[in-house]
Amino acid sequence: MKLNIRLACLVALSTLSVGVSPTLSNANPAPEYETDGVRAINNNIELNRAKNLARQAAERANGGLGNYRAEASMHGTSKESPFVDNGDGTWTFTFKGSKPGSSVFTVETVVTVSQDGRVRVDYNGQIRDSNGI
Repeated sequence: MKLNIRLACLVALSTLSVGVSPTLSNANPAPEYETDGVRAINNNIELNRAKNLARQAAERANGGLGNYRAEASMHGTSKESPFVDNGDGTWTFTFKGSKPGSSVFTVETVVTVSQDGRVRVDYNGQIRDSNGI
């Protein structure tokens, strides 16, 4: 009887381990592709990190979170943030910010972030005419 229980446990554990085998996962992600001139990025971990670094640079440049809040798109998914892929391993984010609690944006910030984490604030000042950018 003990042998049958051991055998049943061994079969059950073997079945479970095959079901979660890492060899069955997709180790090769799909390649990047172009769609209507917008680069779709499958693995957007780097883009999300860049978005956060850009937002944090704007927060520092504008006196911290007690004085400044970036627009909502800089807090959401990275694919929906206002960025341009420069094609050279950098992204440029152009976004607006305001005083905490205000719905009126007063500051425009342009930040370029490289994949290796270097951050450059290209512009931080009054909101410019969108036609002139």
